[in-house]
Amino acid sequence: MKRSPKDTEASTRLVTRRAAVLGGVQLCLAGVLGWRMRQMQVEQADQFRLLAEENRINIRLIAPARGLIFDRNGTPLAENAQNYRVVIVREDAGDVEAAIARLRQLIYIDDDEVERALKEISRRSPFVPVTITEQRSWDDVAIVAVNAPALPGITPDVGLSRHYPLGQDFAHVIGYVGPVSDYDLGRIEDDDPLLQIPKFQIGKTGVEQKYEHDLRGSAGARRIEVNAAGRVMRELDRDDGVPGSDLQLTVDSGLQNFCEARLALGLSASAVVMDIETGDLTAVGNAPSFDPNKFVRGISVADYRDLTGNKYRPLANKAVQGAYPPGSTFKMLVTLAALDAGELNATETIYCGGFTKLGDRRFHCWKRGGHGRVNLEQSLQQSCDVFYYELAQRVGIERIAECARAFGIGERFDLPMSAVTAGVMPDMDWKRDRYGESWKVGDSLNAAIGQGFVLSSPLQLAVMSARIASGRAVMPRLVKSVDGVEIPLESAAPLPFRPEHLALIRKGMYSVSNTARGTAFRSRIEPPALKLAGKTGTSQVRSVVVDNSEVPWEQRDHALFVAYAPYDTPRYAVSVVIEHGGGGSSAAAPVARDIMLYALHGGLPPLDAYPAADRRGVEEMFARLDLRETTRAGGERSRA
Repeated sequence: MKRSPKDTEASTRLVTRRAAVLGGVQLCLAGVLGWRMRQMQVEQADQFRLLAEENRINIRLIAPARGLIFDRNGTPLAENAQNYRVVIVREDAGDVEAAIARLRQLIYIDDDEVERALKEISRRSPFVPVTITEQRSWDDVAIVAVNAPALPGITPDVGLSRHYPLGQDFAHVIGYVGPVSDYDLGRIEDDDPLLQIPKFQIGKTGVEQKYEHDLRGSAGARRIEVNAAGRVMRELDRDDGVPGSDLQLTVDSGLQNFCEARLALGLSASAVVMDIETGDLTAVGNAPSFDPNKFVRGISVADYRDLTGNKYRPLANKAVQGAYPPGSTFKMLVTLAALDAGELNATETIYCGGFTKLGDRRFHCWKRGGHGRVNLEQSLQQSCDVFYYELAQRVGIERIAECARAFGIGERFDLPMSAVTAGVMPDMDWKRDRYGESWKVGDSLNAAIGQGFVLSSPLQLAVMSARIASGRAVMPRLVKSVDGVEIPLESAAPLPFRPEHLALIRKGMYSVSNTARGTAFRSRIEPPALKLAGKTGTSQVRSVVVDNSEVPWEQRDHALFVAYAPYDTPRYAVSVVIEHGGGGSSAAAPVARDIMLYALHGGLPPLDAYPAADRRGVEEMFARLDLRETTRAGGERSRA
């Protein structure tokens, strides 16, 4: 049907209006877009340029090299070894599990490593690199690098990991490092961003822990350019940070190795060697020991169970943590307290009939038949208990405690080792505060022979011996220098005791080791210039006295020996404790003599330093020792 001209005109006007409206809308939209483009490109150009740069440039922390640790002669005790690893960044990898699955097609990674990595990834921010596997070979790293385009977010990396080249020798002194744990983060107040790096290693025990801030250093950073897929394109800038400070300790690695090997011939023991002049600890030995390198990489459950379940306690630093009754090694201090109080002189004798009676109770001497009449020197020489029961009643615990504290008993020394004990030097107030009871005379008699409440560590006994030898309040020292800067020696003040009284104590210790009736005569040193002065001790771990051979190991007495040498010009002090070793004269004294002779000679001592009857046995013992060759030859240590 043909449309009329009128209808055609109306239709045309309608189309024209719609076109005008649509064109107007389009023009408005184009104007808005143009205005917005101008605003973004001109007015907000700097802001968007910055945002683009931030999306393109990543900043990642660089862990600094941990400070090294050396012995007094420069022998490395703690080093940093290269650690090849593979890391993943979650925000760059996309599907993490799929990315790791692709990686496992190229290199072998066990299920435990993958499980630990996935757990760590879930706990960390998406931009933080997480280690999937470490301690890899160079071939593994090369394979990952070659296949980088197929592994978004996954990159090979190289870092540093702690290594202890001397293994067990310094495990208890240096300690070890390990990855930062949630427990560590909750325990320490430290906002260092390094602690947020997965598997970043910090000191867990010993010097590594106590000097953590010095050894850690300061973080570095690197600026890297990545593409839209998160692939690292290039490194734009790098700041390696500040390495940790190097430490030099006072210990001697050769002497320490000998000390550890000699103690290992027993079951459970410790020893401390101290330079009398400076206070430097030249050896701090413990047996059995453990390999700290196992803790660096993460010790297995089986290995850790073996250590914690061992009744000889290889993880314990017995030399500074162990608190033992000092036994008869305490008698020198009781003697000095009596001399200082005017209750004893050099010629007075006291009769020993085998026991002292106090009320209805008998306090026995170790020699059941008694020693007869003995003077000061003879009481130390033969370790007569009755002599000291009498002194305790004359002097009282307060004077004894005051004297003992002057020699380091009951003092916690400020050394960078874990759980250094203060031991116990009891007095009336101590017992009242601890047990709510008054002090009894019987308590004083027990304390006089180093039993009862008195507890001391091998470290304290070494300090005691050094102070007796020098007459000065010499302090133990473990760190010699930090980053090459020597730590100043503290001036040791004279002890508040008369020199002639100290000379009497030294003479008694000389008789212990160098007269036929001395309890340590069999462990004497032959050359006159190296004569040793010492004191044996045997401390009970049970109240009923029985033959050590008739009871289990755990119920046997501890064996102790303290000494210094040479007698005329004291140089070193030594203390040895053999846990449940029996008698101090038979178990501890021979060990202490061997350690002392090694220290004095700077290596294995000549056989003529020993009594002729002992030389064959000593030679055989040396052959059994598990020593490093440099230690056996004495090549790591100067005699200066």
